[in-house]
Amino acid sequence: MPRRRIILGRRNEAVHPDTVRATVAEFIATAIFVFAAEGSVLSLVKMEMDTWTESGLLVVAVAHGLAFTVAVAGAMNLSGGHVNPAVTLSLMITGRISVVRAVLYWVAQLLGAVAASLLLRLSTADMRPVGLWVAPGFGVWNAVLLEIILTFGLVYTFFAIMVDLRNALSSIEPLAVGFIIAANILVGGVFDGAGMNPARVFGPALIGWQWRHHWVYWLGPFIGSALAALIYEFLVMPFEVIPHTLNPPLIPPLIPEDY
Repeated sequence: MPRRRIILGRRNEAVHPDTVRATVAEFIATAIFVFAAEGSVLSLVKMEMDTWTESGLLVVAVAHGLAFTVAVAGAMNLSGGHVNPAVTLSLMITGRISVVRAVLYWVAQLLGAVAASLLLRLSTADMRPVGLWVAPGFGVWNAVLLEIILTFGLVYTFFAIMVDLRNALSSIEPLAVGFIIAANILVGGVFDGAGMNPARVFGPALIGWQWRHHWVYWLGPFIGSALAALIYEFLVMPFEVIPHTLNPPLIPPLIPEDY
């Protein structure tokens, strides 16, 4: 089959019921993930524990992995379960979603992260979200490279598990993606928090007003995501393999011109 290319989207796609439902699903799923992820960090702060200790790092990694698993599982039948602007980018540049849908997902993911961070602050008696930043003594460009590598692993796993029809994990696909999130945090958590997800970093940064090194968590994940998507699409995915479509479809059909 011919390789996919970037598609802009058709007229009225933004207001199609499938698109609206998928966008709402991304908003709620991202809010669920960020609330649990950032909340695990605040819980450690409340207990006067450091997230950069062995036990603290393990708690945060498990919380992120479990929350991402649930968020993806809850949204995958509507939106594909991206829950991450970097994942959305990877599917856009390989033509699996349109630019219109990608933009809507990005807005929903960022707003979901902001809503979760705000609710977290309100429900914890005004505790400011901690957010992520590069650890002292660790260079920002080292952090960018680390984010590229970690996000590459996440998006490559997403393609292999959630997109490629040849995988054999079926109903436990979200759990496999959650595992790579947790594993990556165990690797990179002490260096830069292992963001891998611009929305997860943006929400706490806005509500906690902590923008230190924020650009790192956009540049690194977007580069890593694009590399993983292009490598899997053009080097790993055979021409004859039909991408995983899930049921209902991962990418709802494009809107007819006369819709």
